[in-house]
Amino acid sequence: MATTAQLFEEPFDADEYIERLAWRTPGGGSKGGAEAFDPKRLLEEFENHIEELKQLDEKIQRRVEKLEHQCHREAKEFAHKVQDLQKSNQVAFQHFQELDEHISYVATKVCHLGDQLEGVNTPRQRAVEAQRLMTYFNEFLDGDLRSDVFNNPDKIKEAADIIQKLHLIAQELPFDRFADVKAKIASKYHDLERQLIQEFTAAQRRGEIGRMREVAAVLLHFKGYAYCVDVYIKQCQEGAYQRNDVFEDTAVLCQRVNKQVGEVFSSPETVMAKLIQNIFENKLQAHVKEKLDETRHSDVEQYLKNLYDLYSRSTALATKLTEFNLGSDKHTFLSKLIKSIFSSYLESYIDIERDYLRTRGAMILQRYYDSKNHQKRLIGTGSIQELKERIRQRTNLPLGPIIDTHGETFLSPELVVNLLQETRHAFERCNRLSDPSDLPKNAFLIFLLLVDHLCVEHVDYALEIGLSAIPSSDAKNANLYFLDVVQQANSIFHLFDKQFNDQLMPLISSSPKLAECLQKKKEVIEQMEVKLDTGIDRTTNCMVGQMKHILTTEQKKTDFRPEDENNVMIQYTTACSKVCSYVSRQVEHVRKSMDGKNVDTVLTELGVRFHRLIHEHLQQYSYSSMGGMLAICDVAEYRRSAKEFRVPLVLQLFDTLHALCNLLVVAPDNLKQVCSGEQLTNLDRNLLHAFVQLRVDYRSSRLGRHFS
Repeated sequence: MATTAQLFEEPFDADEYIERLAWRTPGGGSKGGAEAFDPKRLLEEFENHIEELKQLDEKIQRRVEKLEHQCHREAKEFAHKVQDLQKSNQVAFQHFQELDEHISYVATKVCHLGDQLEGVNTPRQRAVEAQRLMTYFNEFLDGDLRSDVFNNPDKIKEAADIIQKLHLIAQELPFDRFADVKAKIASKYHDLERQLIQEFTAAQRRGEIGRMREVAAVLLHFKGYAYCVDVYIKQCQEGAYQRNDVFEDTAVLCQRVNKQVGEVFSSPETVMAKLIQNIFENKLQAHVKEKLDETRHSDVEQYLKNLYDLYSRSTALATKLTEFNLGSDKHTFLSKLIKSIFSSYLESYIDIERDYLRTRGAMILQRYYDSKNHQKRLIGTGSIQELKERIRQRTNLPLGPIIDTHGETFLSPELVVNLLQETRHAFERCNRLSDPSDLPKNAFLIFLLLVDHLCVEHVDYALEIGLSAIPSSDAKNANLYFLDVVQQANSIFHLFDKQFNDQLMPLISSSPKLAECLQKKKEVIEQMEVKLDTGIDRTTNCMVGQMKHILTTEQKKTDFRPEDENNVMIQYTTACSKVCSYVSRQVEHVRKSMDGKNVDTVLTELGVRFHRLIHEHLQQYSYSSMGGMLAICDVAEYRRSAKEFRVPLVLQLFDTLHALCNLLVVAPDNLKQVCSGEQLTNLDRNLLHAFVQLRVDYRSSRLGRHFS
């Protein structure tokens, strides 16, 4: 069995176990070992070993049952012990409760006894204190202060406590009987108060924080405590304002004093608030008054700049001071201090701002027109002017004398920048200096001044002058500078719109004034756009008139009916060359003067009118065979110019015109085929017939027959 037990050592492997058992059996190995393999012997060994294992299993099972029985018995014993311990714990807890109740009872008795002792001791202490005060009162009554406490400078704290109490008692005594003693006590009261303040001042000069704290604690119960605080505030400002920057000096002073105040006074927030109030009501107010009063009537621009700068620096200083303990509502406290300094100036701010902007804008405008030696014309208003404007818009008639401006647009980028710069500063000041409830209204008033100076007095006036300077459509060699006016007006409008969005919108975005501003802006823009459209339309007419003049003077009837049909060397006519050159310049001029969709709109209109002019012009002549070829060459050149417009409609019109000109040279037999081509098939037959009639050979019956 011992051998068998060894075979069960961990780790156990059943295959290895069988192999080892066979190996130990003589003749039982796989090769039989030294002996020959004997299966009977191995079977016998296995059967014996199985019996041994059964016996071992029974033995182990009996041992397990014994251990289980023992475990159950010990578990029951442990459970009984736990129950006994729980009962003991309950008994102990009950004893603790009884002990706690007893302790509470004893504590109640002790507290009651303490209250009784205190009830006995307090009157006794009061009696002792009253006896002591009566002794000192008798000394004042006798007029002989014998006690050491009144004669020893080192006991000034104790003396101050006594005299403060005697002073309160003396207030209750009748004046007629105790006038003398009351006067003596008051005299001693004021004398000690003065000594304490002197001691506090001396300690402050020496920088003895501990002594200052002691004296301040004593003075706290005296009437002169407020005076002590005033002395401290006055003394801590001595030498603090050495630089010219009162705001920076104030910030440094408060930063330095704040820590000291917390160490000296029992209510540092009150002292700090009083210090800041003193600085605002004296130093800052005097500084602001000096700076503003000296420029208020002499230099309004500098006055507004100073007001903005001083108010901004004051609010910035107040923001720094909020880091100190000034009480529960320090923001309101500081706001009231700033308002007390600037209220008189802020009440009249917007009126001064408007007067300054009105004067400044008029001066900038007048200075510009003076530099041009130009006397502004009076632009009419009222019903007559409105009637003229409507007639001019519908008929394109000048309705007044044409002005020769010699190419001057009367629009100045420098003037515009100056006006916008002044307005930008005004918006900044308005945002800072206006009451929040008045801010949208004040910003709107400033905006109206900008509209009046920039849009009405400058841009609108320049448009009126520009319209008056546009020549009639039959003028020769006219200077069509109105497109320059358009270009500059467009640039000015972009600057105006940018300031509207950047500076004005944040000030009015959440108020009803927003709708008024947008409406005013819309009205001004629409008014200018009407005049721009009118000017561009009339300028376009002038361009077409100039082209017509070139064609009239340069185009000859012999151009399309040359005397020598076989000796024509030119590619296109002189009139065509000059018109194309003129058109190229005007197209380039339009592109430089406008942006966005406006370029395509104007070029489309100009291109359509250009096509109509050439179309009507070609119908004034009759064409020989070679003349028809020249006409085709001219139209090809016109079409090349039309490409510069970059407008599909214009190019299509000239493509059609080019196809129509082919009718001037095509063989009679091919007329029907050409007319039914892609570009001509949708055209009115009368239009095709009109072009065919321009041929010199149209009279021949053969041509008429082929066309019909």
